[in-house]
Amino acid sequence: MAITARLTLIVVTAGLPCMLFAQKPAAVDECARTAGMQVYSSVLVNEETGDLLGYELAIKHDGNSGVDALLYVFEGGESGHGIPLTVRIAKNRLSLHGTWVEHLLEGSSKREIAEEHSVEIGGVLGPSTLRGVLTIADMTEHQRVRLKHVTRIWSCNNWNPSPPN
Repeated sequence: MAITARLTLIVVTAGLPCMLFAQKPAAVDECARTAGMQVYSSVLVNEETGDLLGYELAIKHDGNSGVDALLYVFEGGESGHGIPLTVRIAKNRLSLHGTWVEHLLEGSSKREIAEEHSVEIGGVLGPSTLRGVLTIADMTEHQRVRLKHVTRIWSCNNWNPSPPN
């Protein structure tokens, strides 16, 4: 039986000439949003530049009805807010796709530009890793990924939720 659900994608990139990003670091609501999810990550800090590089996928099975997931792409900095994607799961095989609308500020004019990128992920989800292929149109072509299970998304490593009063 295949399950279809909504997935959210967050992609942050850096280093494009003449463009500055309008996206902001992950807000506390992103930390709360992913707190109960299984997180798979390949994020690392580049020793020479200090840039964050890699991918994260946060997944939550919500009973029999479906799956919620968030994808984070780190290419130089922190991530921002989510973008919906469609998820299809059959046994341990995942298929994700959708459109990422990237909001950029153009050089000195500071004019906002929206660019759309098709996103596709296909892979196998295990208890400690997710292995597959990621494609972001106009950015990456069929990049093999191996994400390891971690406690939480990178942007929330210092997040400590307040206990209810």
